[in-house]
Amino acid sequence: MNPKSSFSDKSLDASTGFLKRTHERARRWLARAWRTLHFAALILSLAFSPATYSRDNRAAIATQIVGGMWPNLLWFTVLCALISLVLIRIVVVTALSYGLSKYALEMVVRVLVLELIPLTAAAFVALRCTLPDGVELAEMRARGDLTAFRREGIDPVRREALPRVMAGVFSVLTLVAVSCITSLVLAYLSIYGFTPWGIAGYNRVVGQVFSPAVSMILLLKTVFFSLAVSLIPMASSLYDEANMSMQSRSKAARELASMVRLFSVILLIEVASLMGNYY
Repeated sequence: MNPKSSFSDKSLDASTGFLKRTHERARRWLARAWRTLHFAALILSLAFSPATYSRDNRAAIATQIVGGMWPNLLWFTVLCALISLVLIRIVVVTALSYGLSKYALEMVVRVLVLELIPLTAAAFVALRCTLPDGVELAEMRARGDLTAFRREGIDPVRREALPRVMAGVFSVLTLVAVSCITSLVLAYLSIYGFTPWGIAGYNRVVGQVFSPAVSMILLLKTVFFSLAVSLIPMASSLYDEANMSMQSRSKAARELASMVRLFSVILLIEVASLMGNYY
């Protein structure tokens, strides 16, 4: 037997196996991405459909929005205020030590409001609200609750998935808006103190930072963050692969898989926003 021929056959088999595994992973990734886009289009069409807002569906939507947003609003605002005070103090002291005090406020606004707060709010809502809701929806699917809804003539996507998606979107948008306002107020108080004489200069610097292009990027980034943290966990729960038994996967494993996919998308959105702001 020729050793060189045996070695070539093994190398060919290894290369073929690697290509097959790569092809299968790419196929699964594309199928999952397509299912997520399909689910996003379905949710969007349901959100604009008048038939969605019947009495029972309105109650379910209101319950999910209040239950997902209200408990987190106070805690996140307090946490964001504390972190903002620390970061504002660090930036101001560092700028003073290098003789760059006139750039301190601009750096605070760019670091906090443009970058950290939207990213932190999206991660907070994902961990506290949408990922657990996605696991809960997957467990309902595994128990057959969604099939029971269909037998009763109730659309499970409209009754169970849409309220959770809307709760995630509203939570991210609300937390970002409240936290940005809080951080801007704290930045003014930390730099100028309790005096009205710095309002003109403060407004001028903040207005220079929030140009129309930067404001549009911030708005789009926040919207895409809210859609990502709301749609991906629910789509994973409803449209998981048929050969992947939900009972065979633990709750932690399902949540971890959704978390990895979700934060990969969040990272791509953040990179795109950084390129839009600074390139």
